[in-house]
Amino acid sequence: MSWCCAHFPNMPSAQTVAALPTYYLSHGGGPWPWMETGNAYDVLDASLKALRNELKERPRAVLVVTAHWEEPVFTFSSGAQPGMIYDYYNFPPHTYEITYPAPGLPSLAEQAAALLADGGVASATDATRGFDHGTFSLMQAIWPEAQMPIVQMSIRADYDPAAHVEAGRLLAPLREEGVVIIGSGLSFHNLRALGPVGRDVSKAFDGWLQESLIGMNGENRVKRLLEWEHAPAARAVHPREDHLMPLHVALGAAEEETAALSYHEDAFMGAIAASSFRFGPPPT
Repeated sequence: MSWCCAHFPNMPSAQTVAALPTYYLSHGGGPWPWMETGNAYDVLDASLKALRNELKERPRAVLVVTAHWEEPVFTFSSGAQPGMIYDYYNFPPHTYEITYPAPGLPSLAEQAAALLADGGVASATDATRGFDHGTFSLMQAIWPEAQMPIVQMSIRADYDPAAHVEAGRLLAPLREEGVVIIGSGLSFHNLRALGPVGRDVSKAFDGWLQESLIGMNGENRVKRLLEWEHAPAARAVHPREDHLMPLHVALGAAEEETAALSYHEDAFMGAIAASSFRFGPPPT
């Protein structure tokens, strides 16, 4: 019996279920949904609420590839009730007491790890891993009820773009089993260049990213992402590519699908161009 049918007996077989889209989403800064931020996050927040609406029927689970978890091999959180990891600094005291009590889904973690292993990619599970802010800030905006089962996936510490694309390819069958794959990062991630100093470089890189993802398909698009360091202002925007690698997984899982913007603004945090993307059409 398949994982899908064993755990979701009312769901049709994988052969009759349309594949859900994948996403590369900005998770914003720190625990922003729990903070007074004025209107700084209004555009991002609206885009995340729109994402929930476009998915129509509630997915069975979400696999979040989080930029805030690095391991030597791709690792999946397998606890039934993950705790919290407050992986940010100098935020208000109450943000170190917030909770996002969504359940985990150990069976999905095991299946995802097996899909990678069967494809020759080393993988592991971790029953102790809690939700980091790359997951809970994003999910609080989308599913504030915290009822959606979530499994987190680490990025790989070597930041090998080809390995992350391949991991996405191997995880693609989950899309036909009611699982939404979300790469959680940020298309601009240079904390020292937030504000006016980052305006021009962020726009240069963001333009290249949109051209590469929306303007291309298949092998050409993957090739561009594998060679992302050649993009305009690449290292000025991503001194470390931890927040870019979740994109490679989301793209690999929907390699032949068309892409669309799911969020964009030219003045995020006052000056930064930032974008999120959807791969594949929303459910009809």
